[in-house]
Amino acid sequence: MTESFTGVVDRVVDGETAVILLEEDGETVDQLDVPLGRLPEPARDEGAILSITVSAGELVDAESRPEETSDRRESARERLKRLSDRLSER
Repeated sequence: MTESFTGVVDRVVDGETAVILLEEDGETVDQLDVPLGRLPEPARDEGAILSITVSAGELVDAESRPEETSDRRESARERLKRLSDRLSER
């Protein structure tokens, strides 16, 4: 059975393996470990967002989503700044 997910590169282990969190409807539902070389070049960094196709627990296809990656990173920066501002006010 082939399934499609949003994938987020959670981390890269030893420069060789990408740990990808698979999301459905904004919730993490699984994890997939793949050789880094199987991912498109722009998606080989932590935090990269991809469209992932999986069959029998194996990666079939991965497509980089650079615009969404940029949007999520900016959102995370804004959250950290707000937290930092609140802590500095104390």
